[in-house]
Amino acid sequence: MTHALLVIDVQNDFCPGGALAVAGGDEIVPGIDAEMDKFDAVILTQDWHPAGHSSFASSHDAAPMSMTEMPYGPQVLWPDHCIQGTQGAAFHKDLLVDRADLIIRKGYNPAIDSYSAFFENDKVTPTGLEGYLRTRGIDAVTLVGLATDFCVNYSAVDAARLGFTVTVNTGLCRAIDFNGSLQAARTAMDEAGVTLA
Repeated sequence: MTHALLVIDVQNDFCPGGALAVAGGDEIVPGIDAEMDKFDAVILTQDWHPAGHSSFASSHDAAPMSMTEMPYGPQVLWPDHCIQGTQGAAFHKDLLVDRADLIIRKGYNPAIDSYSAFFENDKVTPTGLEGYLRTRGIDAVTLVGLATDFCVNYSAVDAARLGFTVTVNTGLCRAIDFNGSLQAARTAMDEAGVTLA
């Protein structure tokens, strides 16, 4: 079995001091770096929003972390974060970026958010990651990174739905845990057949 490590959104804006900081987001970086050599491939995802993205609360004159309805379904309105080319969008300085075989950027379409490494939030527009993994002969993925209850969860569930063998190393993830989102994510991953290790 050819096995890839998917490192989800270990970026400055999701670490302490960032625009959408996840508590302890920086604590997982040394552990992620230590895991990289155990896998046949390492793939990083990078949240990569244009300024004024439709998922930003500031684009709707709304409060951050409020909800709105988009053509593709309910959407959390986030603080402005991971804007293309900014320091906030950059990977954490201690992440071994040079070890990556591939970097997938997501959320760059101004009209639609993209939590998953595999699909935009309409659940049909692909990022190209599935094709890359299949042509590399990869059939198992382990996910680490930020945040457990959003981008890690969506990526893991999509990977399982696509037929990959999926593990989430929960010790190398951290969650936002917004309105019960962590428990909901655990339930969703469990129901999709994802192994929570």
